[in-house]
Amino acid sequence: VQLQASGGGLVQAGGSLRLSCEASGGPFNINVMGWYRQATGKQREMVSIISDGGYINYADFVKGRFTISRDNAKNTVYLQMNSLKPEDTAVYYCYCTARPPTRTTYSASWGQGTQVTVSS
Repeated sequence: VQLQASGGGLVQAGGSLRLSCEASGGPFNINVMGWYRQATGKQREMVSIISDGGYINYADFVKGRFTISRDNAKNTVYLQMNSLKPEDTAVYYCYCTARPPTRTTYSASWGQGTQVTVSS
């Protein structure tokens, strides 16, 4: 599975950005898709994930500000980020778990990351 993320950039505090990530290289069945982030000098942390059944989980620090969604027909996950804060500055990584149709075991894949910078 190859994950291609886009939509990062520079925005002022209080602004919005929308990240997109498309999975390619199938055929495959995707279970979970989502976003992690890593700020300079910090560990990578989960931002939000969404399952193929629609289960959603958000990190506490983005609840009420970020919205994750998914288009299963396009193998694409989105992250709408509103009310951005300087502490949201990080490289955002797309993530998914997927398996070939002939297998039962899911494997994790990561995208290349997209930089989000929020200025104060």
